[in-house]
Amino acid sequence: MNKILRLYNKQFVIELFTKEVLPLYPDFESVKNVKITAHKNHVWETTYHVVIEFTTIFLDKDGKTRRLPIFCSAHSDEPRKNVYRSLKYLWENGFGQGYLTIPHALFYSDYFQGTFYRGVEGDNLYQFIRRKDLKTVEELLPKAARWFAKLHSIPAEKAENFNPINSLIETVYPGVPHTLMRIKKQYPKYSQCYKELYDHFVKEENKFLGSTKNRWLVHGDAHPENVIKMGRKKTAVIDFTDLCIADFARDLGAFLQQLEFMAMRKIGDPAYAEKLKQLFLDSYFAASRASLSSETKKRIEMYYYWTTIRTATFFLIKYEPEPERGYPLIEKVCANLKINI
Repeated sequence: MNKILRLYNKQFVIELFTKEVLPLYPDFESVKNVKITAHKNHVWETTYHVVIEFTTIFLDKDGKTRRLPIFCSAHSDEPRKNVYRSLKYLWENGFGQGYLTIPHALFYSDYFQGTFYRGVEGDNLYQFIRRKDLKTVEELLPKAARWFAKLHSIPAEKAENFNPINSLIETVYPGVPHTLMRIKKQYPKYSQCYKELYDHFVKEENKFLGSTKNRWLVHGDAHPENVIKMGRKKTAVIDFTDLCIADFARDLGAFLQQLEFMAMRKIGDPAYAEKLKQLFLDSYFAASRASLSSETKKRIEMYYYWTTIRTATFFLIKYEPEPERGYPLIEKVCANLKINI
């Protein structure tokens, strides 16, 4: 039996949380009940990749019930200890206080290769885009921008690189050689332009990183689905698998591309999508120590195009490909960068 299935057994989870979580909350007396919900449920014979939510009911010392949303992110082939370490580090560096926050790391399990953390509750930015709740979208975007500015302000020279493979375009999973191989095999028409695109991206990134000693902590997976509205004032960002030391412009370019992609798909107004992008960018630089120079704009644009190609690649090589959604993205980037297809 796959060992991860133990986390779907309520009695086992109650015993696990009694041992690992209860000591972290001195006011709690016992674990009363757990409701288990699988958000990502890839379980094979011996391997797995899961994100599981445990809606956990505790009894405090006064006999009152307290509910905590506890999550586990676990992967049989990619230990999630970096997630635990990164959450702990960020919590200790300002994200445990104030209105810009993160999930709270609870414990790491070597047995499950999983991080257990107290989750954040609320709807994500993409849900508001999808519902066309434009008022909330425009209220949430500046808070998201300030969250990223807060992350990028943490001195990187004192931080651990929690995911070094993710620090460079040429090494980000699954790696440039693998991507080029898959495209050449499945979509030979785009093979040459993909090579030229990645040559351009890698060259531009290495050129900047070689010109400065400056580095920043970056989220590495910046997009609207990872921005959570917790309440009227409180905003959180989730999913820290890709946190690493890199160029802060990467988070901005990635977020802007995904924001535009989602807004165009669900709202369908190019002028409004541009307005949202500018609102995010203006809010970021108003809160940041950085300035939006022409050189910084160029780097943001490069990462925007890189993220566009990553989005296209996802549609081309996923389990059930949707090439009709990928082709226009490739053609847009190639046209803008004057690369022939």
